[in-house]
Amino acid sequence: MNSVRTTGLRKPLPVEQHGKGASSETTTIIRQQLQQVDVLENMGISRDFAAEIKRILDITYRCWLQRDEEIMQDVATCAMVFRILRMNGYDVSSDVLYHVAEAFGLHDSLEGYLSDTRTLLELYKASKFSISGDESILDSISSWSGILLKEQLRSGSALQRTPLFTEVEHALNCPFYATLDRLDHRWNIENFNVTSHHQMLETPYLSTRPTSQDILALGVRDFSSSQFTYQQELQSLESWVKESRLDQLPFARQKLAYFYLSAAGTMFPPELSDARILWAKNGVLTTVVDDFFDVGGSKEELENLVALVEMWDEHEKIGFHSKQVEIVFSSIYTSVNELGANASLLQDRDVTKHLVEIWVDLLKSMMTEVEWRMSGYVPTEEEYMTNASLTFALGPIVLPALYFVGPKIPESVVKDPEYNELFRLMSTCGRLLNDVQTYEREYSEGKLNSVSLLVLHGGSTSIAEARRELQKPIDICRRDLLRLVLRQEGAVPRPCKELFWKMCKVCYFFYSGTDGFSSTEARAREVDAVINEPLLLQERNTPLSVA
Repeated sequence: MNSVRTTGLRKPLPVEQHGKGASSETTTIIRQQLQQVDVLENMGISRDFAAEIKRILDITYRCWLQRDEEIMQDVATCAMVFRILRMNGYDVSSDVLYHVAEAFGLHDSLEGYLSDTRTLLELYKASKFSISGDESILDSISSWSGILLKEQLRSGSALQRTPLFTEVEHALNCPFYATLDRLDHRWNIENFNVTSHHQMLETPYLSTRPTSQDILALGVRDFSSSQFTYQQELQSLESWVKESRLDQLPFARQKLAYFYLSAAGTMFPPELSDARILWAKNGVLTTVVDDFFDVGGSKEELENLVALVEMWDEHEKIGFHSKQVEIVFSSIYTSVNELGANASLLQDRDVTKHLVEIWVDLLKSMMTEVEWRMSGYVPTEEEYMTNASLTFALGPIVLPALYFVGPKIPESVVKDPEYNELFRLMSTCGRLLNDVQTYEREYSEGKLNSVSLLVLHGGSTSIAEARRELQKPIDICRRDLLRLVLRQEGAVPRPCKELFWKMCKVCYFFYSGTDGFSSTEARAREVDAVINEPLLLQERNTPLSVA
């Protein structure tokens, strides 16, 4: 979901050409234009064509509102228009796809296009952009289009000998909400087929008129130059870990590479360096604190750490209970003060107090969990989730980053219900995804989570049933969050809202099907793919210089 800027506009195609009852040529033009937009976004270079993309989307949206017959009657185009407009924040209803679902009940009428893999793929991708539980039509399309696509993959048909085969596999295995942007960009660059994109990209809808080779070269150059930046930033962060003595804490998991992957994989443009670095730093700190509260610290040490953070600048009055407490507190104190000073300059107001409050809220919630565990108290599911959405510790990672992505954020925005709801939905979705995958480990450590509580309070509910039952609230949170992020109105600026969605994707990335975060190897390949490994271009593509 790239934000688009509106500078350097080229004279648009006449709107009357796209009115109701337009010719089939209009459908071809719209389809080719949106294919261009799709390719640019998939390659990670759409920001270089922001004005042209905005123009194309605005014109397409007018056609959508006019219910252009040629768009509505061409299934693949209709699905693609819906997906790309919704992804870019335009208000489009899924109701127009009802005629597709209705046709599904009439197998003869489906025969013409459901054997068309490209159409099926467009329907499947569109179906994933649900923003409400009321959009059952999208769930229906997702179900049968996914089944048919999988059948085609298994059938041993001619599809397996085409580039479309790998595209279908990728779409089925990597929903847009469960992968990192930069990994997706890499996949699209490495699987970019010059021949198949040639005709689409040679059409004159972009003012710069890039060829397919130009697009590929831009994607390669952007990705490769970014990797150099990422490598430098990660080296700097590794030095910071040592300087902060965090590597001296025996109980702490070393997860810097994973947190930096989540930052570089989502906030990939060069100008977001400060946001990436603070995201990774605070991710490391929250992991250290989480491990300290879970296994590393005594009750006295934990109470001491909470008191120190509450005292903040007056912490010397109470002193440190242990060397471990000193290292943990000093790392938080130094990082937050440095971050607060930089953020305050960008925001033209003092935000350090707000950053400290975020940490106080986190530590108090973690202390509540410790007290529950030590006393044997079993909270209600509601009590647990209210507290656990905070102890999932996304606050210190995401909320400070909002100050570094561009817009000014007045204090009124931080107190706005929309801000709080974005945080609640993101944190709840992440917590539930984590709980489903970490139940066994946490149970062995004497910790309750939403899975075990559902079993305890649900009577005969099994672990497997509890995990399945939690999928519904996970889906609801994801859809509600995406709806808030895409909504044009609201107090929170769009670039800031997108950070909540990016973290939601990170949570899916690490906790879809496994506990990828706790593993030392599960995501190591992706770290290298985003940060270290050069692109591997297919032999059929001309080798390109990235200089």
